[in-house]
Amino acid sequence: MPSPFARILPAAAVAALLASCGAPGAGPVGGKPAIDNSAIGQPGFREHKATYGLVYRLPKDSTELLDARISGPLRERLLALGLRAETQTFNLPHVTVVHIHSADPGTPQKMLKALPKLPPLISFQFKDFYTTEAAKDAGRPWWLDLGIVKAGPGFESLMAYNTVATAALAPLRDGPLPRVTGPVYEKMSDAGKALVASVGVSGVNVVRDGREQRAHNPHNTLVYSMTPFDARIQAGMKDLAAEFNKVLPEGFPATFREISIVELAFAGNVLREYYRINLETGAAVDVANGQPASGGWQ
Repeated sequence: MPSPFARILPAAAVAALLASCGAPGAGPVGGKPAIDNSAIGQPGFREHKATYGLVYRLPKDSTELLDARISGPLRERLLALGLRAETQTFNLPHVTVVHIHSADPGTPQKMLKALPKLPPLISFQFKDFYTTEAAKDAGRPWWLDLGIVKAGPGFESLMAYNTVATAALAPLRDGPLPRVTGPVYEKMSDAGKALVASVGVSGVNVVRDGREQRAHNPHNTLVYSMTPFDARIQAGMKDLAAEFNKVLPEGFPATFREISIVELAFAGNVLREYYRINLETGAAVDVANGQPASGGWQ
């Protein structure tokens, strides 16, 4: 069945997405940054300058539930495993739409202007804790995630908006996301490598030959780590995820009411919020000064 947002994905957006797959060192086109893909073939991670993203903010009732039922035991297990840095990693609880890398500090403003038509309020079910790596056996980074039930209108809205947002925002990147280069890129599937080369990041939905190809896996991340994911830590975190799934066996419902443009660290945790947008009213604010902001969806 066609995505419910397919009718709002203009041909120009698809063309811009495909045109943005330029060769290494390609010059700016139409005011867009040069896109240099040379880092994806290097043995080490690309140097991280700045990652920006579009994310859904977790609602207050979701964060309160996680704080009450999950955060305490999670901290204790991380400390027991020697993962002290992971207990101190700042983050704004969120579910990612798309991340891009750009050294241009004006990127958040450009993202706001390029933002496509907003999705409606999105109601869905959080369920299932699990660990994941940027690429299997790459070693790092890795995460402890809380998944989303992959069915229902809310999930379809999440997937559909990822498709249009990726098409609109990926052309603003200056190259691949650093955490999917080097050792991670080497371990990725051919499909993942193709996404990194074409849109700068894996795990997003794109339109190819008029058809939506879905790789997006919406989730909330509780732990961000660059510690090598060795057998001891894998076992400890797998056991912890199983324990949490007993604490919340059915998960819990949630509704996204806000979406934000943010800056992220290398591993994907949110460091700073630039713009916050109400999905119900379409109103946006500049978080730094509380003043109204406007973007491409209006």
